[in-house]
Amino acid sequence: MKRPVLLRFGERPRLPAALWFLITLFTITLFFLLFQGGKLASMLFIIMLLLSVYLLSGYWSGIRRSQGTRKLTVQGSEAKVEAGSMLDIRISVQIPGVWPIPYVLLKDRLIRANGDESVFEGSIVPDWKRRGEFHYLTPPLRRGNYRFDATECLTEDIFGFFQHKGRLEMQEPITVYPQTVAIREWAQFHHMLKGMQHHSTSTRSHRETTQINGVREYIYGDRLSRIHWNATAKTGTWKSKEFERESLPKTIVVLDRTSRSYRDAMQFELAVSIAASIFRFGIGRELALGLLSPGKTFTYYEPKMSQHQHTEIVNHLVGVEADGFQSLSQMIKERSREWPQGCFFVLISPSKGGPMLQILKQLELMGVNPCHIWVDGGGTQPLKPLNGPTAPAHEDWVKAVRALGYMAYEVNQLADLPEQLGGVKRYA
Repeated sequence: MKRPVLLRFGERPRLPAALWFLITLFTITLFFLLFQGGKLASMLFIIMLLLSVYLLSGYWSGIRRSQGTRKLTVQGSEAKVEAGSMLDIRISVQIPGVWPIPYVLLKDRLIRANGDESVFEGSIVPDWKRRGEFHYLTPPLRRGNYRFDATECLTEDIFGFFQHKGRLEMQEPITVYPQTVAIREWAQFHHMLKGMQHHSTSTRSHRETTQINGVREYIYGDRLSRIHWNATAKTGTWKSKEFERESLPKTIVVLDRTSRSYRDAMQFELAVSIAASIFRFGIGRELALGLLSPGKTFTYYEPKMSQHQHTEIVNHLVGVEADGFQSLSQMIKERSREWPQGCFFVLISPSKGGPMLQILKQLELMGVNPCHIWVDGGGTQPLKPLNGPTAPAHEDWVKAVRALGYMAYEVNQLADLPEQLGGVKRYA
């Protein structure tokens, strides 16, 4: 890193060495013309004069006043940017002026919210209209919030004597959402709802309550009582009231953010993608889903059927990190009064063994129905149930949990999630 040059009061900034060298050559040719004279001295002075004018006029090359635009496209589709996507980026540059520019070096920086920086460098040769385009492809991006820093432009004269720099202020934020997978059906979840409610949930899940949940666009045929007059007056377009729909029991998705639970960052990314996929499934089925995200900061969203809350939860999952230090059992116990009675708890965690069995038993005693989605359960270890001897080493964790009467699934990769929840793969 270059240290800043400190100037004392009244001290002038130092001229670059290249400029002193040019001044020295010009002075020598001038003195040679004045004291020696002749055709040779005249020719050397004229050449040096033209060369000096060309080199010094590069200060007004126009690179400092360059203008540019950046176009972003997701490779392979025009959808939102998900984790693992590669961005196809094109930077168009327009350089004003007439000073001849042989080439322009460009440096673009993509900065993640945690400070990680990716630098992309390239060169363009401007055409006769002094325009050029820089094209590059990013590597697969991780989940998170990104921004582009100012793009640096650099050019030189044909001799490489002086460098001239400029900056293109095209700072643009980018949100890379968690990778998701489409879940067609969650067989055991719907069987549980039917068993608890003693009737099909398809009709009940579409029944509206009197609780206003937001505002939506007016649909032809809406009753006059449904029109939201305040929103209609403010926007100038017809708006209708959106009422919350019944969906019992409510579902709370718990994302384990305890740092010691995960062996690497990829395992935590899988857990976040599972949570995002479940919310994608819930919003499509009009289920009342909430999120419990205990980590360095405790975040809780009550179960609601709201598009606005769904957006907030997805934005939370974009920047979430495995930064928790307290035990998951302790944090659930501290907030136990906030859970709706009879709700459905979906625990997304790589933990297993005695501590996880204690959490499942604790939730059952609170009157909720727990479900454990075991993230990346590779390998087998002896289990320690709450009551009874240690389980055999060959015993599978999911089988052991289901034997105790709880719902459990093993997900080693995101593509396995629809198969597991759809009931295609069964455990004996």
